[in-house]
Amino acid sequence: MKKLLKKLIPDWLLSLYHFILALMAALVYGFPSKKIKVIGVTGTKGKSTVVALAGKVLSGNYKTGWISSLTIFDGQNEVMNPFHMTMPGRFFIQKTLAQMVKNGCEYALVEVTSEGIKQSRHRFINWAGAAFTNLAPEHLEAHGGFENYRAAKMKLFEAAAKNPESFGVYNLDDENVKWFQKYSVGKKYGYGALSREILKDHFATLVMTDIKLSAQGSEFKINNAQFKTNLLGEFNVYNCAAAAAIGEACGVKLEEAAQALGKIKAIPGRLEIINEGQGFTVVVDLAHTPDSFEKVFKLFSQLKNEGAKIISVFGSAGGGRDKWKRPELGKIASQYSDQVFVCNEDPYDEEPLTIANEILAGCDKSKTDIVLSRRAAIARGLALAQAGDIVLILGKGTEQTYVEGKKPIKWDDRDITREEIKKLTNINK
Repeated sequence: MKKLLKKLIPDWLLSLYHFILALMAALVYGFPSKKIKVIGVTGTKGKSTVVALAGKVLSGNYKTGWISSLTIFDGQNEVMNPFHMTMPGRFFIQKTLAQMVKNGCEYALVEVTSEGIKQSRHRFINWAGAAFTNLAPEHLEAHGGFENYRAAKMKLFEAAAKNPESFGVYNLDDENVKWFQKYSVGKKYGYGALSREILKDHFATLVMTDIKLSAQGSEFKINNAQFKTNLLGEFNVYNCAAAAAIGEACGVKLEEAAQALGKIKAIPGRLEIINEGQGFTVVVDLAHTPDSFEKVFKLFSQLKNEGAKIISVFGSAGGGRDKWKRPELGKIASQYSDQVFVCNEDPYDEEPLTIANEILAGCDKSKTDIVLSRRAAIARGLALAQAGDIVLILGKGTEQTYVEGKKPIKWDDRDITREEIKKLTNINK
């Protein structure tokens, strides 16, 4: 019915509907963003991690709340995001901002998505700052192409530019950054591994140098400040730099940011190691696009010991979402994995086997099995693993529901994985 209504109702009327809802939500809760500095983080990858990291960086100096796909923190209570969406509805956002104000928060970090912007969830928020992490193809069918997808993301910066005291944070190493730079925010902070000579003069620049990656984390410098974190991969170096740039824009020194980031053990559902004493490595991660797959698989291919296997378990969301990427996911997983298990992610109203077969089209079929039940696929992957192997469970991260058909059920990949490891351990005793 919802899909039919969307086809029947003109786009301009849908846009007006979303606009009015956004206005009503702000009115009901008294425009709380006028009483707190709200910073939006957008991009394709790294948004939730940057929100989590920046939250820790700011919290050393200011009381800070946040809304992300990982957790929601109103300044007093932190809960897992219970919604099957990164950016919750307009009334929830305004209500949570109002609660942050009530709880004495000075700053709020909000993960901002292209779909959320399309539905005016970013409207009637006085943005104090906007951060751009990176851009890669995603949600292309929903937006009608990459240019429209990028244009939706850019609207966060357009909104921030309406505030003359706002700031922008930009990944200068991303080729799409020029599109986000064109809005006249109050001050611009750029980060990247580019040399100082080619950075723009009007940017306050944070330059990453001496990057050293290992299985224990990463070490690097930002300008003259030394950073050491427990987070894996070069992409997390970029995420840390984004968080440090947000901190600097808010008056937090780089040395203070380095201290805060060094204390973080892991980000929930983002390269999260599940350790129940099983003797092999199990990782749960949100990766669900070709770009993120490439980064995760390359990372663990470099980190694994000689002779160790990589076993991957993943699917692809249904509901007509990004069908183009399915064979690409299969191709990348096959390239780096010794065994692939294709399973459900969130099929919604699509036929699960159709989705799986579209992924299979890109796979090396000699080392790929379709096991539609996600729990069963996780169990198969764990049972196959031996000492030193790496099992990658991808696509959902900390998502708290699984949707097949219309009704969501309670789900957390991390909890399911722990349960299956314990079953396996009991069998082997």
